[in-house]
Parts: sequence; structure tokens; C-alpha cells
Amino acid sequence: MTPAFKSKRRLTLAACAAAVMFSMANPAVAQGTWPTKPVRIVVPFAAGGTTDILARAVAPELGKAFGQPFIVDNRAGAGGNVGADIVAKSPPDGYTLLMGTVGTHGINRALYSKLPYDPIKDFAPITMVAAVPNVMEMNADKARALGIHNVVDFIKYAKANPGKLNMASSGNGTSIHLAGELFKSMTGTFMAHIPYRGSGPALLDMVGGNADVMFDNLPASMQQIKAGKLVPLAVTSSRRSAALPDVPTVEEAGGPTLKGYEASSWFGLLAPAGTPPDIVNRLQQEVAKSLGTPAIKEKMLAQGAIPSGNTPAEFARLIDHEHIKWAKVVKESGAKVD
Repeated sequence: MTPAFKSKRRLTLAACAAAVMFSMANPAVAQGTWPTKPVRIVVPFAAGGTTDILARAVAPELGKAFGQPFIVDNRAGAGGNVGADIVAKSPPDGYTLLMGTVGTHGINRALYSKLPYDPIKDFAPITMVAAVPNVMEMNADKARALGIHNVVDFIKYAKANPGKLNMASSGNGTSIHLAGELFKSMTGTFMAHIPYRGSGPALLDMVGGNADVMFDNLPASMQQIKAGKLVPLAVTSSRRSAALPDVPTVEEAGGPTLKGYEASSWFGLLAPAGTPPDIVNRLQQEVAKSLGTPAIKEKMLAQGAIPSGNTPAEFARLIDHEHIKWAKVVKESGAKVD
């Protein structure tokens, strides 16, 4: 073997070794051009809620854009913490994403004494999909029977009958739960909290008359509100919703007692920390493109959701801000989950 051949062979082996090391450090590169197989979107709540609705709205659009199925996988439990933790501990290869919420990435760190994941360090924000108000609603038959027509009526009844009303939520620590806790603390009322494994199961009991009041994400409840099964007393945002323009805000409806009340929700896609930036950016661009189409945009607005599609950097700044905001709300409301 000539010296020149030996030298060339050493260079070839070195190049191969470098390629292997680069592939190991970049899983998406090791598997070829991403995506080469189906992508999973973990929804950390049961089917039927707003998180699930939004995930199922964007999944087909992403499937069309990338030529691979985007499959929604519902993993409910612990106020969204179970599903979020699954994604936090998944390989950063672009094949496991999370439809995160204001709960999983804004509220829970302040609400839970321990989290199995770090909402900042363990995730790469992709884009906020939509922002939505919550809606304070009652079972329509129960509201009529009790003579409750508005927020003031509700407060009067709740104060005169402490503990006779129960409050459903999509789980401990969710924005739906915390919106109710904030209302209770500001009005001095008490409703027994009943946590469910998602908004869908809670709505079934609301419609069935087993639950009395809920501060649900508007898109999940819109169908039942339109059907007359649920009556909206107020929206929890600082402004009225275009989807329910005749329904006042909690602050408007409650007067001085509820001045400054605001508890809206948001939902967005995140990937495990370390996911290649090109995958993150491609996902953001396609989500933004789909949210800008008239069909998707009009459908979301009709349900009370405001489409976003912001950049990863903008979404990251929002998450940072939400930690500060909700830590204050949790402290003032006295809510805690251990």
C-alpha cells in the first residue's frame, strides 16, 4: 500500500467518522430529509376540547404541506402535565410535537409545587396557533330554574347558597380551572371544583345537568351555546368576543367587584428542546400559511378563536411574559395543586 493511498484512506475514514458524529447529533439529518414518516402532535387533554379542536384543524394542513400524516395523540392528565412531559422527553427529531396551552406553559409552573418538565428549558417554541377567551357559562335549564340571567344574579345566588353550585373544569391547573378560581376569589363566592380529564368530558356533564358552571374555552362550547344547551353569562377576556358580540365581559357584567378581571387562553405548537431550527422554522411557516387561508381563518373566528402564526421568537417572548402574569394571578387567587 503506497503512502499516498494510506493518506487518502485515512482522510476517507475521518470524513465518514465526522459524518456519523454529525448524524448522531442531528437526528433529523440521520433520518434523511424531514419528514420521512408520520409526525405525532400530542394533545395533553381529552378529545373534544379547544386544544384538541385546534390540533385537528392544523394537522391536515401540515400533512398536505409536508407529504406525511400529522397524527393527533390525546394524552390527558394532571392539567396537561402528562402530555407535556411526554414531548419534553421525546427525541428532538421533529417527529413529536406538543399542542401546548397557557396551562402547560404559562400557569402550571406557579400552580404545581413540582413539574416533571421545565416549560422553558425543555421546549423549542414553534408558533402560537390561536388565542381564545374563556366563557362563563351555565347549564341552561339550571340557570332558568334558579333565576340566574347574568353574572350579578349568579353572585347573589352563590353567596346566598354557598356550596350548592359546582364548577367543572378541564383539569386541575388549566386556564379553565384558574379562571374560575380567580372569579371565586374576587367575588367571595364558593363553588365546589370538579376537575375532568379535558373540556370534552366536562361539557358532557354540563349539558347533562351534572355540572352547574364552567369557565370553558369558547371554541369548545360554541356548539352547545348555539344549541341552547348552555347559556353564556360573560366572556373572560378584556374585550367582547366577535363570535358572541352580545355577551359582556366578566368585568362589564360584574361591576366594581370584578374590575380588572381577565383570564384568556392561548394554544401553540412546541417541539422538544434541541429540535433543528430548520424544522422549527418550516413548521411555523406552514402553520402561519394555513391560518391565513380564508377557510381556516373564518372557521376559527366563528368559533371564537383568534388565529396567530407568530414566529418562534415571538412565541418564546409570549411564554416568558405569561409566566410572570400567571404567577401573580395564582398567588392572588390562592389556587394551588400538589
